[in-house]
Amino acid sequence: MRDNFSGATRGSPCPKPPCPLSAIPGGLPSGRKWLNATNWSHRQEIADDRRDLDSFVEFHLRAVVCGYYRSQGARSRNGPDEDQRWKGRTGRQFCSHGRNSGGHNSPTNAASFRRTATAGASGCLHYRPQLADGLGTTLGSAYVARFHYIDEKQTSRLPESLDDLIRYATAISGAHSSEGKYLFANGTTDGKTPAPSAEADIVSAAGGIEDVFGHAYHLQAGSPGADQYGNSRPYQTEPSVTSFAGPDYLNHPADNFVYNHGPVMDLTNSPSYPSGHTTYGYTGAVLLAALVPERYAEMIARGAEYGNDRVIMGSHYVMDVLGGRTLALYDMAHLLANDPAYMGLSPRGAAPIADFQAAVKKARAELGEILKAGCGNTIAACATEDTGRFNHADADEAFYDVTQTYGLPAVYPNNAGAEDVGKLAHEAGYLLTTAFPSLTLDQADRILTETEGPGGGFLDDGSSFGVYSRLNLYAAAQRAVRVASAR
Repeated sequence: MRDNFSGATRGSPCPKPPCPLSAIPGGLPSGRKWLNATNWSHRQEIADDRRDLDSFVEFHLRAVVCGYYRSQGARSRNGPDEDQRWKGRTGRQFCSHGRNSGGHNSPTNAASFRRTATAGASGCLHYRPQLADGLGTTLGSAYVARFHYIDEKQTSRLPESLDDLIRYATAISGAHSSEGKYLFANGTTDGKTPAPSAEADIVSAAGGIEDVFGHAYHLQAGSPGADQYGNSRPYQTEPSVTSFAGPDYLNHPADNFVYNHGPVMDLTNSPSYPSGHTTYGYTGAVLLAALVPERYAEMIARGAEYGNDRVIMGSHYVMDVLGGRTLALYDMAHLLANDPAYMGLSPRGAAPIADFQAAVKKARAELGEILKAGCGNTIAACATEDTGRFNHADADEAFYDVTQTYGLPAVYPNNAGAEDVGKLAHEAGYLLTTAFPSLTLDQADRILTETEGPGGGFLDDGSSFGVYSRLNLYAAAQRAVRVASAR
């Protein structure tokens, strides 16, 4: 198994992955020694599923997060003042804090971390090759052949339709992620500027406090070694962190230390919650899934891997990852639904898009022609050709299922049963209908309801935002394929 760096390989106590959790010696690791227990197989490498479970952390985060992100969508960023707030604070800030995760067998890219000056303008350039693993051997190779790094400073050019789509989606979800980081860390929008009273009131009304990880792990903002803004990351709160090394994406020697402490990437003063990497990874994964529906489920597994790698790196708690995934799915559903609150904005580094659905269709047609030419056959035929790590559906499903909740228990027991996605978040169905247009929105919402994961988690408060935390897009995609094929 390889983590982020192509030379870092670890063994497994289980002879044939996917290993059942019972095969892990002592079960899942508990307490806070999580990185020292990451010694098992490729798909079962879970960092601690309980260290985030301090009742202290769970109580202060659960209602606050849902209330804040619901308000972000509800306020619609209407009017010039709200739109102006987003200008200059989306692409660049997101890319500088939510940079890159290379995948279990994929190395991380150092160059993208060094290009802070161009990251916002590029719409996160490392999107181009990093997620293509999920497309499979043949389609992934065709994608990377056209869209890749040339050297540390240059990448090949994406078609304008695809480039615009990526820039816009990542800028929107990235801005939400970045604003959330500072709101939950120290009640600001950027580390220094106090958050608007409406947002601060959400935190206080829910009984929340700032810097909840700092309080829980006794490393509050400003303490030696802590994040100066709050919510220090696991590599800061842990007494020790396992080190592993290997060449990165551009074959530079690297290890997880230089990607956490610097000099390649310094996250010391970048608050942990939510995970920007996971927000970005799932945004890109859902976007590629919509563009290449034949690989939808595999792309969702790739998004899950992208977030999980951040736990392995010591860069994030699993709560950060769950928050990033929920936010990405929420934002992508509203984008795909052409929610007026999300259309026509001017985030930094991205041109306004007035009709996201139309933009997806245009990009899909253009990308489809490129992939067909590159793989020498139809997309459907090439999509079945995969000798990589996503060619075992059972292993993909087992891995994804672990990341759905990471074993965290329900804290909203009244929501532990089935929740009707159509009633709570009707727009969620666009996550499927965009890729499988023969489905109606009602059918898609029903599939999401029937395949949803365990409920009542720390984000699942019964709200239109919280329900996204239990969507299981991997299972939903498989069901959607069967339903669409039968029509």
